[in-house]
Amino acid sequence: MAAGVPILILKEGTQRTYGREAIRANILAAKVLAEILKTSLGPRGLDKMLVDAFGDIVVTNDGATIVKEMEVQHPAAKLLVEVAKAQDAEVGDGTTTVVVLAGTLLEKAEKLLDENIHPTTIIDGYTKALHKALEYLSEIAVPVNVEDDQVLRRIIDTTISSKFVGHGPEKEKIIELVLNTIRIIAEKKGEGYEVDLDNVKIEKKKGGSLLDSRLIRGVVIDKEVVHPDMPRVVKNAKIAVLDTPLEVQKPDLSTKIRVTDIDQLEKFLEEETKLIKEMVEKIAATGANVVITQKGIDEAQHFLAKKGILAVRRVKRSDIEKIAKATGAKIVTSLRDLKPEDLGYAELVEERRVGEDKMIFIEGAKNPKSVTILLRGANDMLLDEAERNVMDALHSLRNIMKEPKIVGGGGAVEIEIAEKLKDYAKTLGGKEQMAVEAYSEALEVIPIVLAESAGMDALDTLLQLRSLHAKGYKFAGVNVVEGKIEEDMTKLNVYEPILVKKQAIKSASEAAISLLKIDDVISAAPPKKEEKKGEEGEEEEEGGKKFGGNFEF
Repeated sequence: MAAGVPILILKEGTQRTYGREAIRANILAAKVLAEILKTSLGPRGLDKMLVDAFGDIVVTNDGATIVKEMEVQHPAAKLLVEVAKAQDAEVGDGTTTVVVLAGTLLEKAEKLLDENIHPTTIIDGYTKALHKALEYLSEIAVPVNVEDDQVLRRIIDTTISSKFVGHGPEKEKIIELVLNTIRIIAEKKGEGYEVDLDNVKIEKKKGGSLLDSRLIRGVVIDKEVVHPDMPRVVKNAKIAVLDTPLEVQKPDLSTKIRVTDIDQLEKFLEEETKLIKEMVEKIAATGANVVITQKGIDEAQHFLAKKGILAVRRVKRSDIEKIAKATGAKIVTSLRDLKPEDLGYAELVEERRVGEDKMIFIEGAKNPKSVTILLRGANDMLLDEAERNVMDALHSLRNIMKEPKIVGGGGAVEIEIAEKLKDYAKTLGGKEQMAVEAYSEALEVIPIVLAESAGMDALDTLLQLRSLHAKGYKFAGVNVVEGKIEEDMTKLNVYEPILVKKQAIKSASEAAISLLKIDDVISAAPPKKEEKKGEEGEEEEEGGKKFGGNFEF
């Protein structure tokens, strides 16, 4: 109010929450999201069934997939969803850990806020604790030899043990597929390896079981040859990859052609056929014996078949790019520009039956790093989950080959860092000491959740782990499968790449700090629906609907 006149700063309908109330609302949203994901952590983690507005079902315990499929509304929860997506994009694993850890860090911060500690002090303490945690992580990590297949097998085993494919005879099959894939695509660069996962294509096909899945050195596409007279097998294939239709271009505008004589119609059709024939001649002249296009193939099918050219149409853009990369072809957008040097090469292009459907296999490509994992399974839901699990395993191996260091799993590393942070907190003094202690307590949530999922007593487990770590057992953790404490998780072959842990701790800490910095939430009013016109207009509308429009007399 200014001199009795109200001043409106914000638009009508805008909601504002500020001060401690805003911080508490954000913390509550983060805690709820963490609570949802908590039960899906670890080998004994439970699955979530997500049903969208159309009734489609996703069953998964993959943190990234859960937060992507959930329609989250609260802005603070959305921020955590973005953090989980970033974790998935960066290292491909540890998404559930990130959300659970961020939620717990905020829960611990809430208790400090209740003791009238300023958010800035908590942020400073958390920042110091983060830097120290990363420092301790590097100290306790153990270097590994990535040339040893057994080491890589253990990494995959740990990654998929909490997944759908991590149990039963399928586990060995997936480990074999992932290991062989990485050995093909990994490139030696200096002292380490570079792994480009763009070289890997995962193709899913219903039927059979996961044990029928296999690795193909090349590209597989879920399409079939367009014409029955075309060859089904082409050896020493010269492949034209097109992003242009093999049919006569239709005009953009609606046009009419008036034919007054039957001869004119015949000439018109002959001209159309002549144009299509010229297109095929142009392709054949380059020496191509396989044509793969993103667009349609109309009458050209017949002429291509006559030339003995195998053709595939309406291939996805992502598949077109993978084929071009694998075969060394150039994607051509105009047939006028097609030259022999634009063609790709593969030793074999063949149509094969997989289950009840046909698929095109392109093998022995120019780029030997290009591979396809063909997954088989009983239904789409199972195949989608298997694909997510395989991608997690591939990311884990990429991470270990990028930075060949491991730490013990089963919550071992979190307890070790927490114990070291408690000692570090004593050197600080003041209110920051309380923030660092709160941070160390938050890290202990990971072994607690793992113990709970195994049916163990959480408090008893925590006290035993603290005792073992105090005695120097740095990789003492929770053996979730047998429901007991182990002195060294690495002896059970439960490893985790250091990169995943680093990224998880960084992402969770930064998310918590970002939310603690917010003290004002201003939400715009939702858009209003257009109001109907005046009463007369409404009556006219009703009349129009009733009588089917206006009448002229």
